[in-house]
Amino acid sequence: MAETGRFVRVIGGRYGLSSKEFTPAMVKGVLDEMAREQPKNHFTVGIIDDVTMTSIDYDPAFNVESSDVVRALFYGLGSDGTVSANKNSIKIIGEDTPNYAQGYFEYDSRKAGTVTVSHLRFGPRPIRQPCFVSSANFVACHQFVFLEQFDVLQNAEQGATFLLNAPYGPNEVWDKLPSTVQQSILDKQLEFYVIDAYRVAKETGMGVRINTIMQTACFTLSKVLPRAEAIEAIKYAIKKTYGKRGEAVVQKNYAAVDTTLANLFRVEVMDQVSSQIEMPPVVSPEAPEFVQEVTATIMARKGDTLPVSKMPIDGTFPSATTQWEKRNIALEIPVWEPDICIQCAKCAIACPHATIRFKIYDPKHLEGAPETFKSAPARGKEYDGMVATIQVAPEDCTGCGLCVEVCPAKDKTEPKRKAINMQPQPPRRLAERDNYAHFLNIPDFDRTQAKINSVKGSQLLRPLFEYSGACAGCGETPYVKLLSQLFGDRAIIANATGCSSIYGGNLPTTPWSQNADGRGPAWSNSLFEDNAEFGLGMRLSLDKPAQFARELVEQLRDLIGPTLADELLTADQSQENGIRAQRARVVQLKSILAGSDLPQAVLLLGLSENLVKRSLWIVGGDGWAYDIGYGGLDHVLASGQNVNVLVLDTEVYSNTGGQSSKSTPRGAVAKVAAAGKRTPKKDLGMIAMTYGYIYVARVAMGANDAQTIKAFLEAEAYDGPSLIIAYSHCIAHGYDMRVGSDQQKAAVASGHWPLFRYNPADAAAGHNPLRLDSKAPSISFLSLIHI
Repeated sequence: MAETGRFVRVIGGRYGLSSKEFTPAMVKGVLDEMAREQPKNHFTVGIIDDVTMTSIDYDPAFNVESSDVVRALFYGLGSDGTVSANKNSIKIIGEDTPNYAQGYFEYDSRKAGTVTVSHLRFGPRPIRQPCFVSSANFVACHQFVFLEQFDVLQNAEQGATFLLNAPYGPNEVWDKLPSTVQQSILDKQLEFYVIDAYRVAKETGMGVRINTIMQTACFTLSKVLPRAEAIEAIKYAIKKTYGKRGEAVVQKNYAAVDTTLANLFRVEVMDQVSSQIEMPPVVSPEAPEFVQEVTATIMARKGDTLPVSKMPIDGTFPSATTQWEKRNIALEIPVWEPDICIQCAKCAIACPHATIRFKIYDPKHLEGAPETFKSAPARGKEYDGMVATIQVAPEDCTGCGLCVEVCPAKDKTEPKRKAINMQPQPPRRLAERDNYAHFLNIPDFDRTQAKINSVKGSQLLRPLFEYSGACAGCGETPYVKLLSQLFGDRAIIANATGCSSIYGGNLPTTPWSQNADGRGPAWSNSLFEDNAEFGLGMRLSLDKPAQFARELVEQLRDLIGPTLADELLTADQSQENGIRAQRARVVQLKSILAGSDLPQAVLLLGLSENLVKRSLWIVGGDGWAYDIGYGGLDHVLASGQNVNVLVLDTEVYSNTGGQSSKSTPRGAVAKVAAAGKRTPKKDLGMIAMTYGYIYVARVAMGANDAQTIKAFLEAEAYDGPSLIIAYSHCIAHGYDMRVGSDQQKAAVASGHWPLFRYNPADAAAGHNPLRLDSKAPSISFLSLIHI
């Protein structure tokens, strides 16, 4: 094949063709090969035979971007079923029809609650286009809130079809669109359709799974298959996919398909822009410069446009940035009823995303509060003259409903009405946003005055783990949040790879935060197999500087003063008062050292913060602790070093899709154990207790939140290795996450998850070190099975 400018003569060469052997199929093969090599070029091709030469124009993108190819973009929300539905669509079209199919899916490692983008192509010829869809003739937006977060119509071509899931009907949706979206629809002359998929899902018993509904609407509008044929194919795929879950699940999906068409409407597009709604900035103007320039660009899905010069030189990113990522994914949010509330704070401790906050404060802070801001007299003699508020962050809440499930307070005249109830988010969003802003400006409760060994007292402490990207209703994050409340301003955390590393440190934002003094946890992620050793290294690197600092204090006793030196060396830092007092002494010490030129003083000035007790936590899931990292974990626990280990036990490999682990109980069905796991659950707690000098606790917050708090405080106070095994319900279990706390209660009540604390310090004092905190089984283990 020889090329002169843009004229190509196909004369054989590397393709093994001679001028006498050409057939249309051979020529097309050569052209497709040229397209793969130079996909952005257009060629004029000369086909030479014995007599004539014919020139044709060949566009290498023609076979995929031509008018008879459906090029679709789907914008969904992680866990709403969009990706799964599109994979089913590819199977239906690619396997059961003469058409060819292609799919590519964009989503980050936070599997739930973040944007997913599906790039699909369907057509009558092989599709050889290894790139995203950049010119779509069908665009579906499955979440209305996306319209104010990024340009979903950027890649829609002229005359394309636009399908929107919206809580508004065809006659009102136009005025609810941002003006920029209206302008795009007009400029590109789009065919606009709307469906309230969440309403259809609710009415047909599908919960919040809108995948089947949106898939049906897509097939109907794209005309990739005749309507009747498409419906039949979708129902066949439903039976194939969900048949193993029972006939009831299949029938619910069938009902969703049948109901979809009656709720799919074409919108009459106006002839001009009428909306006064403007797309808000990606982040608040109050955000730090780095968040404005870098984080916001990534959040707006334009991270590829960032120059290298914008990246941090040392690779560090600021913490406390999830507060600027207002995802607005909740359809409903909790609304507080002060007249019913008993101020137990169970809603706050159960909240997986720290979006429900509890404060008790001086009434003077109600001055200037929005009209809709709620408060009530604080309950308890120690809070006389103070007021209390339970407030939700409306744009950060995921709408999981766990708070409502755990609320024990009910209206006696109307039992269904609790002290906190789920209500639609959109009409409350703006007012609650202002209420939450005022709430955050109210000073935090004094840590030294809070009874942190109680549920209520612990929830007066500011969470330093907030608004994470974990699944709505996550069973792991309440434990992590509690850790941040109890020890966060002096905690150092070694985090194993897994769910907790994904929702804990995934770009562009991080949920690990800071208190009003600018203090917060130091967090780092290690590999799956060596996190325990990683944490042990942190412990040793903390102990050595602290030991050296103490030696320097002794050497500089005359400069420092004997009283301050003795207080620094003998301080009781087991309580919040002691920690605060030691920090004040360190400030005093720095002031003294700053005026000295002695080499030892210069050294101590840089090491003085190490005189304040640090809390070292090694955190990970059961896949790490029971399986891949167990050898290292066993070594670290056996070392006797003062480390705290928190195992977030979901009894399955959650982050990688639900595979069986050594923590999975006998008989449980999971990936790699499709017929049920044959071997029993590994008893990590019993193994650790055999050493005799390791603090061990098994907890389940949904079953006994007070026992959970007690275990955390005892573990941190114990001068030696500690292990907390925390039962964590998970979306991989297959039930509604809203009832996660009920599942935890059942796990304990059935005897599957007995609660206990084993404290070697009690044995040293002559007491029984083992305390069983749960009662004898009262229900059958079969009660744990949810269909």
